[in-house]
Amino acid sequence: MNKIFIILFLLLYDLFLFITPSISEDNKVKIGLLVPLSGDNAKIGLQIVKATRLALNDINSDKIEIFPRDTQSDPNKTLKSANELKQLGINLVIGPVFYKNLIYLDEIKDLIFLSFTNKTLKLPKNVISTGINSTSQLNTIKKFINQNEKKKTIILTPKLNYDLEIKKGIKESKIKSFKQYFYDNEPTKLTKQIEKITNYETRKQNLFDEIARLENSDDPNKERKIKNLEKRYTIGNVNFDTVIIADFDESLKSVITSLLYTDVSPKDKYFITLNQWFDESLLIETASQPIYYPSINKKNLEKFEKKFFKEFNENPNHLSLLSYDLIGLVYYLSLKNEILNIEKTFKAKNSFKGKIGIFEIENNKINHKLNFYKIEEGVIKEIF
Repeated sequence: MNKIFIILFLLLYDLFLFITPSISEDNKVKIGLLVPLSGDNAKIGLQIVKATRLALNDINSDKIEIFPRDTQSDPNKTLKSANELKQLGINLVIGPVFYKNLIYLDEIKDLIFLSFTNKTLKLPKNVISTGINSTSQLNTIKKFINQNEKKKTIILTPKLNYDLEIKKGIKESKIKSFKQYFYDNEPTKLTKQIEKITNYETRKQNLFDEIARLENSDDPNKERKIKNLEKRYTIGNVNFDTVIIADFDESLKSVITSLLYTDVSPKDKYFITLNQWFDESLLIETASQPIYYPSINKKNLEKFEKKFFKEFNENPNHLSLLSYDLIGLVYYLSLKNEILNIEKTFKAKNSFKGKIGIFEIENNKINHKLNFYKIEEGVIKEIF
């Protein structure tokens, strides 16, 4: 254990030494960095630190000085580290990573936090969410739906801790939905709920009734027709043309499986979900394709991943790209001298083009202008 601690300490010291000059010059912009550098989430924090190093190298300017501090993924430690940064005369901090670490930060006056969280509800007044929030994603989905002139969209949202975020995103994006449903993740309950949403039992009975009608009819082609009907599961359409599934990973796949079971196919209806970060496991789910979702610029992500791997011989997490962009954003604001009055800067309408895409800044909030993708036949295709 002691050897591991010493190795970790030396690694952190090397990182801090690289991006934090020992002598601070008055004309430099001091930026705090609050990330987990120890504990279970240390790898996330260390990769974010590396991404800031990469950004500083690419900017090639000595105007910005970064001061990393450990949060240990703990709200109390986060508050203590934030106070240390304030004592250094810092008024802008990138981080923390996790929503739970924000709860005490409103105690610190004159300090603005650019948190990595994508949650926007109940944030302290001095915290700005920079993650890919639900409003950004639903704005992009809305654009696609409007382009394809779809009129009956239903939204399926799991009963989890982000359902209120989805509600807020729906309201702010003004996306028009025919109906919104909240479902349980427990498989048996989920299947029953999807059956109800898709009117499955009635459509299934319609099939039985039609086969019975043909059997008792004088139709000369009834045997051929009955044989074709027996290949089907239902007769009759569902009352929607697009379904937005606000879910991820295996839970998302369970919802899609339930839709397929109730004879609702992505070949006939648009299946749209939220940002999946180009989850490769979706590529092999051919029965679920085509499936659509908003996300960051894929080409830029791939370029960043190659650059990061070449520099550090490891694959970056997605927050690394966001931290890279946030350093660029701060540098951009410093060139415009807006960093001196950072609170007003994030209240005014502004925009910045980063690797993720375009940051749209207004009213102490950051939204992202995202791209839109389709997975079809095992390939990711860009729609816009």
